[in-house]
Amino acid sequence: MNYKIIGSIIPAVEINLNRGEGIFTQSGAMSWKTPDIRMDTNTNGGLFKGLGRVLSGDSLFMNTYTADSDNQTIAFSSTVPGNILNLNMSGTSGIIAQKGAFLCAEPTIELKVAFTKKFSAGLFGGEGFILQDISGKGNVFLEVDGTEVVKELQPGESILVDTGNVVAFEKSVQYEIETVKGIKNIFFGGEGLFLTKLTGPGKVILQTLNFNDFAGRIIALVPPSRN
Repeated sequence: MNYKIIGSIIPAVEINLNRGEGIFTQSGAMSWKTPDIRMDTNTNGGLFKGLGRVLSGDSLFMNTYTADSDNQTIAFSSTVPGNILNLNMSGTSGIIAQKGAFLCAEPTIELKVAFTKKFSAGLFGGEGFILQDISGKGNVFLEVDGTEVVKELQPGESILVDTGNVVAFEKSVQYEIETVKGIKNIFFGGEGLFLTKLTGPGKVILQTLNFNDFAGRIIALVPPSRN
């Protein structure tokens, strides 16, 4: 499967498919395609898996696109300014991604719901305790808000991150929540009460744009309606 990333502000991934090759994505994510690609809408694994995806930020139904002839093209666009990141999952045990990070993948990739191991991490993590478990062999494409920053954590090495700046991490990485220390820091620091603590070994993918904070700034500038 060949692909190319188009654009720099709100990019798209354009994928070239030969006969029999396919790609799946959540409902409504396709931007354009050539005529000889057929679409099949289904729950991609059954109703319960579909409901799990809804909890993790994706749609109940997924669309699978399959080429009926060689040299067909299909494209998927990101929804916010940032990048599209390709990961080849072959040879890995999979990743855990924040809800909404998944864009599209080959049919050999499995997407299902994942719960944080510690209830406190999900309860206070800012993004809910539902995550996405992505595994299998093949290519998966993730949406990155802003620019991706990839860090390789050594055993026992930790990093504290605002939850909205986490894209994904390998399953070997431990995920928990740490409280911001200091009363003044909590009330006046502007960073919220909790941070995500990621501990190696394993790869961590971060993003420079926290879309929730970005959206909050936009909303704050919208003038009140006059009724």
